[in-house]
Amino acid sequence: MARLRPFGRGALSKVGFICLSLFVLIAASSTRTTNAKEEIFLRELISNASDALDKIRLLNLKGAQSIDAAPEFNITIRADPENNVLHITDTGIGMTKDDLIKHLGTIAKSGTAEFIEQFAKSNDQANLIGQFGVGFYSSFLIADSVEVTTKHNDDPVQHVWTSDSTSGYSIRPDASAEVAPLGRGTRISLHLREDARAFLEEATLRDLVAKYSEFVHYPIYLWTTREEKPEEGDAAATDAEAKPEAEVTEKAEEEEQEDAELDPMFDADAEKSEPAKKTVSSYERLNISKPIWTRAPADVSEEEYNEFYKAFTKDSFTPMGHIHFSGEGEVDFKSLLYVPDQAPSELYSPEGLPSAIKLFVRRVFITDEITDLLPRYLRFVRGVVDADDLPLNVSRETLQHSRLMRLIRQRLTRKSLDLFRTLVENEKTSEKFIKEYSNAIKAGILEDQSNRKRLAKLLRFKTSSSDGKWRSLEDYVKDMKEKQTKIFFLAGSSMEEIKNSPLLERLVERGYEVLMLPEPIDEYAVSNLHEFEGHSFQNIAKDDLVFGDEDDASRTAEKQLEADFAGLTTFLGLILNDEVEKVRISNRLTNSPCALVASNFGLTGNMERIVRAQQAGGAGSAQDPLQQFFLSQKRIFEINPRHPIIVAMRERYRQRIENAPTAAPEQGSGASVTQMDTGDIVAAARVLYDAAALRSGYALKDTAGFASRLERIVHASLTAAAGETDPLTYMQETVVVGTDGEEPTFASDFRSEL
Repeated sequence: MARLRPFGRGALSKVGFICLSLFVLIAASSTRTTNAKEEIFLRELISNASDALDKIRLLNLKGAQSIDAAPEFNITIRADPENNVLHITDTGIGMTKDDLIKHLGTIAKSGTAEFIEQFAKSNDQANLIGQFGVGFYSSFLIADSVEVTTKHNDDPVQHVWTSDSTSGYSIRPDASAEVAPLGRGTRISLHLREDARAFLEEATLRDLVAKYSEFVHYPIYLWTTREEKPEEGDAAATDAEAKPEAEVTEKAEEEEQEDAELDPMFDADAEKSEPAKKTVSSYERLNISKPIWTRAPADVSEEEYNEFYKAFTKDSFTPMGHIHFSGEGEVDFKSLLYVPDQAPSELYSPEGLPSAIKLFVRRVFITDEITDLLPRYLRFVRGVVDADDLPLNVSRETLQHSRLMRLIRQRLTRKSLDLFRTLVENEKTSEKFIKEYSNAIKAGILEDQSNRKRLAKLLRFKTSSSDGKWRSLEDYVKDMKEKQTKIFFLAGSSMEEIKNSPLLERLVERGYEVLMLPEPIDEYAVSNLHEFEGHSFQNIAKDDLVFGDEDDASRTAEKQLEADFAGLTTFLGLILNDEVEKVRISNRLTNSPCALVASNFGLTGNMERIVRAQQAGGAGSAQDPLQQFFLSQKRIFEINPRHPIIVAMRERYRQRIENAPTAAPEQGSGASVTQMDTGDIVAAARVLYDAAALRSGYALKDTAGFASRLERIVHASLTAAAGETDPLTYMQETVVVGTDGEEPTFASDFRSEL
């Protein structure tokens, strides 16, 4: 053991010097620490006092110690500004002389050298003090010298331990014991440095107790001074009252006359109505709030839970819900978690919320800065964790990587999700919870793979058949059609856009339910789910839409339509080659002539809009190769073979082929060719493509060209209705068409002209 030797016993030994160095380091560190670091001294001393009270209480219950000398269990704090001293007193077990030497003059040798080494290097001395079990020595962060007066039942003498942190310590009998006996317990008197006088202020001491020791089991009292008006009939006599009545009256009248001459606004009656205030000093209990998390949940009323939340968080609103539980096993702890009535405004900011969970060790506040107590998407959850198995004041860095903390995090996360499940399934709280926190749940699906299935059960969506009501994925799967294997969804910038999307038409007509996702995070979240209860997700804005109930007859009919429109789809593919991967017959349209969908590796219109917005806002990079790959993917243009516009376009295309003049075969070619005027079909196709892009959520690359073509069509429609000659001059394009039914090819490139 490394022991600092008492005064008067010769020079300090080498071992003693190690411990002395510790004192010096702590004292010197105060020049490098802020008040936030220094203030932990009070937490440490109150925690020690609470431990001392625990010991005497347990020994008394076992009959091993009497409490007659000091029957009340409490901790008192009293500041003496005149002498620059702060006293912290407890009625705990106290210490004998041997205890003083053992506990205050000795530090475990195995840890001393390591402590000194780390303390000298660390920027977090306050946490290291507790980590190495030397919490008492935090007194020297603010004090030049410390005096410990103590009395133990087993020692008839009341002792005083004194140290100035530079030359060791002394122990002597307390000469004032007869005048000021402790009875039992310990009083620590801190002789503060001049720059630490703030710790003598009543407001500072109140704040520190509220911050660190609000929930200590034993009462904590602070000596307070205040001014009060004397009660009517107060027996305390003033000097004036002691004089003869006539003398007082005459003198009072003279003073009133003088005051009136000096101040025209002087009101003698008002002056008489204000009695002199008196100064009153007394002990006031500080830790009124009860640590209700230490009680059994069945013993705590709903009102108590709500009142504790408001006092604990300073939130004026009643919480949406709470969960109160204990963790047992490798780590024992108690926890009380709340969901606020309203989501914090910073919940979805890029920086995220700071942690709202306060960590206690045996009811002593340790920190609220451990960011890993809950995942980032759960930072809105507020509450407390009170652990029994963590060392008091262990450093935050150690806690961040502690296995015990990982176990606590897992339990807190699971219990939070259990609470959410209760809230989202309760008719009274469901709508509110979805409104405030649904996006946080979706963020969790992206961030928390281990809890993804649990989070999926918390999701709620409005659907194409829910009439504005929220539906769970479990509800959706339960009501799936026979032979349906996939969960259909469609994302957009608003519910209105989704409802009016042409991509919904055939699915709704055939009675399939489609999840509607209007939030920017929705498509990301659902795409990351992959499956739910064995059913994969199908984005209906992407290629290869399969209903699941196709039969041979429907497949045969679809192949026939593909054959009937093969010429037109090939022709449109050539026209739109720069924009689309292919043109094909659609199985998802009923009322609209066409639609634009993403390839399997491409971005839907909604996702492309989000990515471009992120790039514009600085969240993404225009040079990101992966983003550029997805953005560069061509789309698929689907046409509705039953729509009048597409039918008319196919007929016009056939007529142009049939009426096209035959040209002489090209040299070296055995086939004859035709020349075909396709200007009007090309213009119509371009307008249809641009309209489909807009309705599918894509941005137009050439908005001016789209406007020009639209104006020409409107003009043509108006002049045709008036019986005038069509003023539109369409370009005459030459298309080489094989007379043997070969696919058409362009003789010249005209796309850039449109």
